[in-house]
Amino acid sequence: MAWTDVIFQYDGTFDGFLCCVFESYVHKEFPIAFQSDEECFVLALYSVRTVETISAHAQRVYRSLFKLSPTAVQIVRRGFLTCMQDKEQHLYALIQKLYQEGCSFLKNPADEVYYPVMKAIRHLNGELEKLRGFVRFSDYSGILGGEIQPKNRVLPLLRKHFCDRYANESFFLYDRAHHDLLLYSGGRSRIVTVDSLELHPPDEEELYYRKLWKRFFETVEIKERHNPRCQNSFLPNRYRNTMTEFMPESDEDSSLLPSPLHRLSSSSTDKM
Repeated sequence: MAWTDVIFQYDGTFDGFLCCVFESYVHKEFPIAFQSDEECFVLALYSVRTVETISAHAQRVYRSLFKLSPTAVQIVRRGFLTCMQDKEQHLYALIQKLYQEGCSFLKNPADEVYYPVMKAIRHLNGELEKLRGFVRFSDYSGILGGEIQPKNRVLPLLRKHFCDRYANESFFLYDRAHHDLLLYSGGRSRIVTVDSLELHPPDEEELYYRKLWKRFFETVEIKERHNPRCQNSFLPNRYRNTMTEFMPESDEDSSLLPSPLHRLSSSSTDKM
């Protein structure tokens, strides 16, 4: 039976993607593209299959991959969090090759199917490592709050690091690029999707500590050896807009701290 080319439309979650894999093999349909919204006008000549996220279907694919290789499962899961272009198609090709050939090709970094996924994961890992050190929290009435703007969807991977580090605190960390919000309090955490976020200005005490951060940064540098290029290699400019020591004095009212009153969507990424 010949496979039919279709567009798979799903909810954008990892479980949803696994359900697309399940539907593909059940209906003998090859995903010519994946859509996580309703815009399919670019490839409108192809049929569109809307895939419902069913936990049992996602778990069936997950277990089958785990039997082949636990490492492969981690590669697929982490690859889904990357900013790789057409990531679903690359990951589908990887899964398809795993089913056909097993996991031996994962030992070859130059493999044409594995290489783009490995490259994207390497980029994600580098960004993850930087953000573990570059995240800055501000205080709001005893609650710590921070903000990041990553290229990859690293918040699920930062979750354990900061929950362990601030185990006795209550805090949140907002990913402004992907609109995900990590909430932690009393030993429990979850990641939710934020529809809107209103920012409150910092109080006087917080402004005082921010100025101390800036004074520290200015003091540790040897002015006679000022080297912006060297600084940028260790701390790229794209990370600085959410770091306390680089926030302009005129922008102090643009706090990292969201209002206690924010509207959350009904969707959740707790399973990621």
